[in-house]
Amino acid sequence: MVIDGAQLFVRYAYPPNSRGSCGPPDSDALLHYGQSGVTDPGLRELAKGFAGAWPYLELIAAATGIRDPLDHRVVEAYWVGNALLDTIGVTNVGNSMEERFRARTGRQFPHLVEGVLAGGVPHHSFHVFEVYPWLGLLRDDRRYATALNVLDKCRIRWGDVLAITGDEAVVRSRPLSWDGRVLSLGEAQLETAKYAVAGSGFVAGLAVGDVVSLHWDWVCDRLTPGQLHQLQLFTSRHLRIANSGVEHRGTAIALERYI
Repeated sequence: MVIDGAQLFVRYAYPPNSRGSCGPPDSDALLHYGQSGVTDPGLRELAKGFAGAWPYLELIAAATGIRDPLDHRVVEAYWVGNALLDTIGVTNVGNSMEERFRARTGRQFPHLVEGVLAGGVPHHSFHVFEVYPWLGLLRDDRRYATALNVLDKCRIRWGDVLAITGDEAVVRSRPLSWDGRVLSLGEAQLETAKYAVAGSGFVAGLAVGDVVSLHWDWVCDRLTPGQLHQLQLFTSRHLRIANSGVEHRGTAIALERYI
């Protein structure tokens, strides 16, 4: 079932918002919208308060002739990935990066542009691997463990539900691995993720065997085979780009409270 685009946004934006990492301060409001399934002007205003994600939604919508940044196709493109992303074009992405980031990155801006020229598109994994500052910290012996964890939890990842207990699910997923030179997907591991609060969550009827997307410590959505393929495809693309410039990319791009 295709859900409303604003509701899809809630599913992916709530996990970092609940941590105070991004978006408006009232994360409970976002949670209640997701639990109730209600979409109204108040939810749209909350979505606009996500300074990291909202400009990407505006970019995708404008470049593809879709009037509403919260159209389901646009929201899916940013968080999961779909065919819209490769129709946007380098010029549109580059102009957006120029407008948003040149002033705050200064002489480091060309490193960000490298990611666009190498094929980066406005997918969440592009923001995590090419824009976020954590990639450049992987070579810092004191901070690489923290950087690796943030990169892994902030990206949208996928996994198989193995068990459900209360409001939590045990999921088998592949975390990021860093060998000192290359960032890649590691061996599968088990993790525990929330999917509901007090029995009420975003994904109805979650069951063992479901393939799901995760953001931080939350199950966001049940993935179709096509969605899983797209998420893997764009994650792989942006990992490849990140590894081509890991020594400097992201080191000077401080984007606090951005998802």
